[in-house]
Amino acid sequence: MALLSIVLPSYNEEGNIKNTAEVLSSLLKKNNIEYELVFVDDGSVDGTYELINEAAAKDPNVKGISFSRNFGKEASIFAGLSVATGDAVIVMDCDLQHPAEIIPEMYSLWQQGYEVVEGIKSSRGKEGLFHKMAAGIFYSVMSGLIKMDMKSTSDYKLLDRKVVNVLLSLPEKRTFFRALSFWVGFKTAKVDYEVQERKYGKTKWNFTSLMRYAINNATSFSTLPLQIVTFLGWLLLIFSLILGVQTLVKYFCGTAAEGFPTVILLVLLIGGIIMISLGIIGHYLARIYEEVKGRPKYIIRTHTDNIKGNL
Repeated sequence: MALLSIVLPSYNEEGNIKNTAEVLSSLLKKNNIEYELVFVDDGSVDGTYELINEAAAKDPNVKGISFSRNFGKEASIFAGLSVATGDAVIVMDCDLQHPAEIIPEMYSLWQQGYEVVEGIKSSRGKEGLFHKMAAGIFYSVMSGLIKMDMKSTSDYKLLDRKVVNVLLSLPEKRTFFRALSFWVGFKTAKVDYEVQERKYGKTKWNFTSLMRYAINNATSFSTLPLQIVTFLGWLLLIFSLILGVQTLVKYFCGTAAEGFPTVILLVLLIGGIIMISLGIIGHYLARIYEEVKGRPKYIIRTHTDNIKGNL
């Protein structure tokens, strides 16, 4: 029988570990699906890993690893993929906002030959106005930069083993799982779901973290911001030509006036565009610097006893 692995990134989720393990185990056993649950503790400062260890002691199908510090969700996903041994792997949130009920449907589609099964949000559930605005801005920015609709996609998806192997073979350190799983292609199906309410804890995302996440992922997956620098340069050149022609016409007509305010505005405009351009270029240089150093995506501090081999 085919083995299904479920990767669960977990950061300060001590309230959800036991419930999530029980809900998923019960569902998968009920549907006669052989499984393993891979919890990835992303450097939590609460009792998340201790509860993962307890769950693993009770159920041999539960596995867990713990990072030496917080490396972020992207690192957690790829660490989980590297540990998972299943013929198919599902990535989902530890808080069960990704509903477990659609897992049998995703698994069935995989058995029918689909290699990627995307979970598509039909509803974002109950969210505060500010969080909805922040998420809307984030997805709009990302959709424009990477040329794919990010508004309804999520990290909730099933991947065939061959897709997982391709993702793990990519040498880059700055990864964007959601976009990379779209970029690799393969035969894809979609399953709609409604985002569920958290039973325990609260979301770790806010406006600032979403914007930081957007900028980091945009520059790791798209060169469009660099092209914006070129666009700004051409825009400034056209503006300068128009202003130059206007100045010459006024000079020859004898209506030229003192140009001090114009000079100040031009200096401020040019200076602002130059600083923005240098900032964008600097961000890409930082990405190159991080890739060249070749540091690992994550460092594993410890893992449960039922994980074999060197990590």
